[in-house]
Amino acid sequence: MISVTEAKNMIRANATALTPAIVPLEQAVGRVLAADVFAQTDIPAFDQSAMDGYALSFAGFQLHNTLTIHGEVPAGAPEQFTLQANQSMRIFTGAPVPAGANTVVMQEKVEVIDGKLIIKDEQLRAGLNVRPKGSEIKTGELALTKGQPLTPAAVGFLATTGVSEVPVYPAPVMSIIVTGNELQQPGRELRYGQVYECNSYQLRAALQLLQIEEVPVFEAKDDPHTLKGILQNALDDSDVVLLTGGVSAGNYDFVPEAAAACGVTTLFHKLKQRPGKPLYVGQKGDKWVFGLPGNPSSVLTCFYEYVITALEQLMQLKPVLKTIKAPLAKAYSKTAVLTFFLKGYYDGQTVVPLDSQESYRLRSFAMANCLLCLPEEKMEFAAGEEVEVHLIP
Repeated sequence: MISVTEAKNMIRANATALTPAIVPLEQAVGRVLAADVFAQTDIPAFDQSAMDGYALSFAGFQLHNTLTIHGEVPAGAPEQFTLQANQSMRIFTGAPVPAGANTVVMQEKVEVIDGKLIIKDEQLRAGLNVRPKGSEIKTGELALTKGQPLTPAAVGFLATTGVSEVPVYPAPVMSIIVTGNELQQPGRELRYGQVYECNSYQLRAALQLLQIEEVPVFEAKDDPHTLKGILQNALDDSDVVLLTGGVSAGNYDFVPEAAAACGVTTLFHKLKQRPGKPLYVGQKGDKWVFGLPGNPSSVLTCFYEYVITALEQLMQLKPVLKTIKAPLAKAYSKTAVLTFFLKGYYDGQTVVPLDSQESYRLRSFAMANCLLCLPEEKMEFAAGEEVEVHLIP
């Protein structure tokens, strides 16, 4: 068995970024830029009014004091207007400032008398309420850098620069294989000895939060030949295959054997941790196989701690699980010299290990918002003692 740290380091050392793909901007949110992106136009593309009001030449206003009103400029005006020094134009937010004008006075600070503009803004100055051409970014300037997460704001910003598609690190193609003779799908009648299959549901839900969609699920009975065939087909079509169950030391645990038969090289099998001790991780070329223990809490814990570690590398994501230090709300004693991942609840000040930590219990996980990571070499943890906490999405 290897330690948690060794396991994560092995995954990081062997996982490399997926080949970048060009995607339409509307499909890019949540991805990471795979190359620098440059502005295709000045933003704004013209001197732009920041207010509803009147455009004018500040020097002309100082010279003439009152100005004539010479029409109006709506947003989206298809042609540029020109003003003389003694003229002004009604203008609206977002509209191009006419040639000859360099200032916009707010409509609330003027009075119109007999077609003349009387300005009551004592703070008026040249350039007021005008967004200069290229003040956000100029054509050819670096808009966003490689490695930038594409948030909604980043997507919107790129759209303003005229970009319609971007290079990103794509989501991996993934498959899920659930193993076990005892599994029945929700919505169907349970027979004696059966349990409802939940692991594919929670795994697909977790993947959806990473915008990994359309993940097929395959069911495999506890038969090594059948499992090998299903795994081989999944490997042919996927970058990452997740299996649940079949990785421990029982008579019906065939995942490591099937993986070896498919040409998968074992990276590690079994960890010094609880839950999820029997975790299996292997590779076939650039493809990944994760054999997750079958108990639901073990599946989700290993997904958060190890599968996500690989996905962060493949997709070049920032850390998905935020790690903090928080004081324990109550004392806790470990029962084995292993790293413990405890389902917990963090209230913003302290963290409490929840009841029902057994790996088959999922109800407590449904109430959790974090995992406490208690190191293998330490057994006793006092109330108020700071521990490592992984906040889960």
